[in-house]
Amino acid sequence: MDRLTAEQKIIELSKLIEEHNRHYHLEDNPQITDQEYDQLMRELQDLEDHFPDLVAPDSPTQRVGSTPLSAFEKVEHKTPMLSLGNAFNESDLRDFDRRVRQGLGNQPVKYVCELKIDGLAVSLRYENGYFITGATRGDGTTGEDITQNLRTIRSVPLRLKEPLTLEVRGEAYMGKTAFEQLNKERAEKEEALFANPRNSAAGSLRQLDPKIAASRKLSTFIYGIGEIEGKRIDSHSEGLTYLEELGFCVNEERRAFDSIDDVISFVNNWTTKRPELKYEIDGIVIKVDSYAHQQELGFTAKSPRWAIAYKFPAEEGITVLTDIEVSLGRTGVVTPTAILKPVILAGTEVKRASLHNEDIITQKGLMLGDHVIVRKAGDIIPEIVGVLKERRTGEERPFQMPTHCPECGSELVRLPDEVALRCINPECPAVIREGMSHFVSRQAMNIDGLGEKVVAQLFANGLITSVADLYYLHDKQDQLLQMERMGQKSVDNLLQAIEASKANSVERLLFGLGIRLVGAKAAKVLAEHFGSMDQIMQATTEELVTIDEIGPKMAESIRTYFSMPQVHELIDKLKAAGVTMEYKGMRVQAGDDLPFSGKTVVLTGTLSKMSRQEAEEKIALLGGKITGSVSKKTDLVIAGEKAGSKLEKAEKLGITILDEEAFIALLS
Repeated sequence: MDRLTAEQKIIELSKLIEEHNRHYHLEDNPQITDQEYDQLMRELQDLEDHFPDLVAPDSPTQRVGSTPLSAFEKVEHKTPMLSLGNAFNESDLRDFDRRVRQGLGNQPVKYVCELKIDGLAVSLRYENGYFITGATRGDGTTGEDITQNLRTIRSVPLRLKEPLTLEVRGEAYMGKTAFEQLNKERAEKEEALFANPRNSAAGSLRQLDPKIAASRKLSTFIYGIGEIEGKRIDSHSEGLTYLEELGFCVNEERRAFDSIDDVISFVNNWTTKRPELKYEIDGIVIKVDSYAHQQELGFTAKSPRWAIAYKFPAEEGITVLTDIEVSLGRTGVVTPTAILKPVILAGTEVKRASLHNEDIITQKGLMLGDHVIVRKAGDIIPEIVGVLKERRTGEERPFQMPTHCPECGSELVRLPDEVALRCINPECPAVIREGMSHFVSRQAMNIDGLGEKVVAQLFANGLITSVADLYYLHDKQDQLLQMERMGQKSVDNLLQAIEASKANSVERLLFGLGIRLVGAKAAKVLAEHFGSMDQIMQATTEELVTIDEIGPKMAESIRTYFSMPQVHELIDKLKAAGVTMEYKGMRVQAGDDLPFSGKTVVLTGTLSKMSRQEAEEKIALLGGKITGSVSKKTDLVIAGEKAGSKLEKAEKLGITILDEEAFIALLS
């Protein structure tokens, strides 16, 4: 494809992808499947890879997370992001109305009611229509620069429909479906679960690695204007409508009222209806609509006098604890789960609640048959708040955690400094089954077609007893064909996927083995440092702890794992099957003579000779550290075409600036 045709195609694809983003996020009306959307993104990425000088700063591909940050820079809000006063009942709302009317000399007043999204407050700044900086609320005066993470959210426009300079405020949140999926994935990895969507959104946006934020499926609702240049707006409702026209995602469930009685009816309505929403809300925000009235009412030291947040009461219910079940995860941890007499909370039926570990049961003083208080205060995961001991009849029974594994019968142990009980038998069927599902997962060996049901069938039919057995299934095609829903094509696809996984770089295998405390990132660090599985297996605790991000507990866990004879047998069997034991990725060079050694580098503008990702990789490989914003700690700024505010700031601070030609010369 020639350059002119590619340019036209890139413009066409970019517009089409952003149009589908609008359908999905602004209108809640997706027009294509996720797979079709991904195909459009791949097509655009391929074109931009071949013509890197055509990559625009607002291209949809620029939402993909880039190089991890070492820390978040501080951002000072030009207009403070103040918190709101709270109302908890009708009387509080009427008091608010009375204060407003008195403050305005009993003039007629109009209120705007909006849903209070349960997420993380953020500020987005645009210059000449382009998204420049995004920050957290922080203490209201100073927040943290999370621009790279916010760029990964599809509902955040990278370019507005008008070339305005403005700052808007909103809420970044995680929808219920995305939250449930995230916690399911974390549970499979035996990682700590997020308590609610608010915590998950906040945790995602405060990740130093933007790729993590990009994977979390976050969304935004914009609810206000901090400042705007060249445009007069007279009311809050007018401002929200204008923000929609600019391309922002603004919550449609907002209403304007002339009386506090109508406001209270709106609040009562959503107190009942909120379970119907696809996202969590924890209240209703009520604001005086007129900006002139807002200015007249002013502020207290902590909050505006013209707005208040009504907070929903906590969702609690009383039910009976009928039983406690225990289950095993892939690392052998035994987790107790409360079985409850069904109770309706926040519009859904609750039958189970996690108890996490034995200590929680002891602390809460739980007995089987107890009447318990269950809470779902805006949370998706129910929890037992307490016990109604006054309702005990004497028929309640104490619960005892098992002393032996319910699956294999091995004695359960509690490792030092841990509250969890574990089955440490590496041949435990339950541990192997859970470990197998982890081994074939996307971040590990990434074997398509090996879902939980297929794994269970393979175990049930005696075709596998360890992960290594997967690589010998080609000798058992007849037995595979006898399994439910496994025709010749399915079997062929499965065996091809298994065969392809042999070529994975060794960090995927290392992560897939499920070593306690070793996540995907630590596996990559280990593989890059040592280069091969053999070297990792032979590494001493002292050698391991010298590596960044590998602490004493992780080092001890790695040594304990590789000290077991069964593990050596497993690795030998995988080697014999042809599974790669070497690191295939690029390795960061070391040395003071490298061009970017010890330097903090910022890229700004568009490069013509390579993509931003390629440039960042080259800088990292030659000892540099990439950050997203310019500060006094920045050593070097590389400025491509159309470099904006970052270049201006670097010039003011006297930071060394290289154009693309000088940058390429330095690389060579």
